[in-house]
Amino acid sequence: MDKQNFLQQFQLNPIVGYHPESIERVAQIRDEDLRQAAVVVGLVERENGLNVIFTKRAAHLKHHPGQVSFPGGKYEQSDPTLQHTALRELQEEIGIVKEQVKVIGQLPALNTISKFSVTPIVALIDSDYEPKIDRNEVDSIFEVPAEYVFDQANLHSHLVDFKKIKHRVFAMPFKDQLIWGVTAQIVQSMQQHVVKQVT
Repeated sequence: MDKQNFLQQFQLNPIVGYHPESIERVAQIRDEDLRQAAVVVGLVERENGLNVIFTKRAAHLKHHPGQVSFPGGKYEQSDPTLQHTALRELQEEIGIVKEQVKVIGQLPALNTISKFSVTPIVALIDSDYEPKIDRNEVDSIFEVPAEYVFDQANLHSHLVDFKKIKHRVFAMPFKDQLIWGVTAQIVQSMQQHVVKQVT
């Protein structure tokens, strides 16, 4: 998948929400109990086509320790917008500055069991970025070919019973990493958005 192909699909297709069974578990959380957050779904052009940037969170973090995630974090009162939150966190966590980022859109907010409302900001990242990892936040950074990320055959799901609620969990293995949880929910929504649904 190259940049032009992705942009065409992303900008022409209607925005897709999240799988209804994957958000059942958080349906009872009240809006006023949610804290705002934002992440960057960063795409970078390489010789093999577009790649998607992921981070592995530091093991000591309170929320989602050691999980694969998109760079991002909590909204702060000094942030004028959630887009600003996402870009600030991108720089703080892995050293990519806003001059290296071109925002192309966003996905609907996704509520999490840890009571965050997470807004994914979709952006193109300059291919010459040099990561500067904040080890307090991030253990490592890696890229996955978009061709792999947006291939529905690579995303697995199953239903689990949680307090009498059926909840669909998504996961995507890649080499020695496992992309799951909120990050995999965002991937699933992106797949529906940029790839024609397999019938």
